[in-house]
Amino acid sequence: MSERLLPTDPASIGGHRLLARLGAGGMGVVYLGRTEAGSLAAVKVIQAEYADEPDFRARFRREVETARRVTSPWAVPVTGADPDADKPWLATAFVPGPSLEEAVSHHGPLPARSVRVLARMLAAALREVHAAGLIHRDVKPANVLLAMDGPRLIDFGIARATDETAITSTDLIVGTPGFLSPEQAEARGAEVGPASDIFSLGCLLAYAATGRPPFGTGTVDALLYRTVHDEPDLSGIEAAEGAENGGNGGNAENGENAAGAGGVGLPTLLRLCLAKDPADRPTAEQFDSVLLIEDAVPEGGHIDWLPEDVVRIIADRSSEMLALPDIEPTVGDSGNAPKDTQPASTGRRRLLLASGAAVLLAAGGAAAWAGLRDDDKGGSAPRARRWAIGVQADLSGPRRAAGEAQERGARLAVEQFNARRDKPFELTLKTVDDGGAAGRAPAAAKKLIQDADVLAVLGPTSDEAANAVLGTYDEALLPLLSVSAGGLLLTTQEYRSFVHCRPSDAALNLPISVYLMKQKVTGRPGLLQDRTAQTYAQEAAGINNTMLRKFGLQAYPRVIPAGTEDMEPVVADMLRARIDSFIYTGYARGAALVARELAAAGFDRPRLASQAVIDPEFLELAGDAAEGWLMTASFIDPAAVPAAATFTAAFRKRFGATPGYYAAEAYDTVNLVVQELVKATKGGRPPQRQKLVGLLRKGRYKGVTKQFSFRPDDGQFDGWGISLHQVEGGRFRFLGDAPSEV
Repeated sequence: MSERLLPTDPASIGGHRLLARLGAGGMGVVYLGRTEAGSLAAVKVIQAEYADEPDFRARFRREVETARRVTSPWAVPVTGADPDADKPWLATAFVPGPSLEEAVSHHGPLPARSVRVLARMLAAALREVHAAGLIHRDVKPANVLLAMDGPRLIDFGIARATDETAITSTDLIVGTPGFLSPEQAEARGAEVGPASDIFSLGCLLAYAATGRPPFGTGTVDALLYRTVHDEPDLSGIEAAEGAENGGNGGNAENGENAAGAGGVGLPTLLRLCLAKDPADRPTAEQFDSVLLIEDAVPEGGHIDWLPEDVVRIIADRSSEMLALPDIEPTVGDSGNAPKDTQPASTGRRRLLLASGAAVLLAAGGAAAWAGLRDDDKGGSAPRARRWAIGVQADLSGPRRAAGEAQERGARLAVEQFNARRDKPFELTLKTVDDGGAAGRAPAAAKKLIQDADVLAVLGPTSDEAANAVLGTYDEALLPLLSVSAGGLLLTTQEYRSFVHCRPSDAALNLPISVYLMKQKVTGRPGLLQDRTAQTYAQEAAGINNTMLRKFGLQAYPRVIPAGTEDMEPVVADMLRARIDSFIYTGYARGAALVARELAAAGFDRPRLASQAVIDPEFLELAGDAAEGWLMTASFIDPAAVPAAATFTAAFRKRFGATPGYYAAEAYDTVNLVVQELVKATKGGRPPQRQKLVGLLRKGRYKGVTKQFSFRPDDGQFDGWGISLHQVEGGRFRFLGDAPSEV
């Protein structure tokens, strides 16, 4: 839950002794702090670069003022703040429980009764918010913390007064897609009132009850469209509530009977909250009259409302907090601390130096030791640095083949550089294994971040691991270069240290319609979206549909539910529509099942998909039906590319094997880093990590796989780099660059 403080973190802020990090993002850091009285607080500290912006400081000041206006037992209270400090900060009471988002994502949906209690308490919090003349505008699972005695609503960063004219500006969508009201989704500023929060609450409760947002996932445009035009997906809620009350839950009437006299069941409550017309939604005050009487919380009392696994998390985290020691200020603390928490004296500093390796490791390991020895004029000189490039990869999980290929490609590049006679410095490669898992990724990243010799990191292998550590690397300003991860979150959010060395998953769909046009396929293409692949498939289907329309082609689109195994009905329907090509958006297993049905029907027209289908599972499950399928990808087969012949030969000699997918891309990426390090090295000193990010984003490099260039403002890949592969003779054969124009 918490992480150890970094050597650069202050020891105290505003009278709060800082104990640990709770989280970090682009704007600042949230610390766990302890007051002189012993109370724990979550202390949000804004980075100085944002504090220098008058508009940002004004927004932060408004957040403080807004949060102080809300007094509810179910809203986290403000315990202190200084929006005018050099580094503005805001302290709120610390809640040791997980967010609703964390609880549901790790342990599944909450029981129906827990959701009803959650509804009552959050409605009570919103009642106070609205009574204070405010609109929260960002009611979502990540902004609700779970405690034993009830939930806590947090984050009033974008809340506004109901009479503020700023929220009436057009074309400005404020909030989180998927949990927005229709009036927010359409930027109808003047209509965004308290009823908007009720709609968002309905979305949150549906997520808590089912484990999924009621309007699905995908691109922002898709979410906004569904929010405005589609009915919410509330399937399974009636059954869950009915089962909790003795069965028969698949019937709406039984769901209502579960509510008891004077109340409605959860399905009806959610439908009321999610009404498209704000006037049709209940107010926060009306929740007491429409919810279950037996779920009422006694005044000043306690209610057992959470499932055991969530209670266990809260208990474990509470125990961790009780075990936290009192700590001394960090050596070299910043001048922002109050006078009673200024840095230790010289004598105290000598005492800290004498306390041994444990203190040194806590302060940053070998780098701290070298720095302290530098201060000791009577000691010997510190050892010379070996600059390092890190690799964070899946070496033991489901994508270990790709992870191992990347590690080997990176290692070959480093070894070739070190073999140069004219090298201005020597490099080493430091590798950490995250198993491709989001849960293991942060600890792996931390090892590389805390190693001061590491100047840049290649990885992670999987999207799940990448999404889990982007903020961590961003906070440390350590360049992170992604070779294989390409999902939506990597391309829709801005990070200060990220460099995307491949076209995104979405971009891989751009050449598909171009290919069809070049092949004179001008009839009606079939477009199948397999929801098993969630965002990946939604993105792909949307882009393909847009590109086909651009070329004057009208697709025959179909969508199948997640987990569909029987593809015959949907394939038969699409063939009856007389399609003359087939585009599948999804994963390898679904593609194989579709391929078998198409082959059985004798369909041999163009069949296309994107990178996720280039998987041994597709070949094994589809068998002969895989023959002829075409796929786009962000990687090449170096053994089939003349420009990569020297690399391929060196790889085979070094590792005794043919380079796998992503090996050549990793090799190129490390050589890009080396190129910029050589140009920037002055006087035997490497560039700072933050400066290296800027150099990499502005750099251009012609590799064996593609031309590397990036958008300087966000580090997104700015080249083509999309290749075409086809199944021939039971294997994937590299065809060359995918077409970019007709």
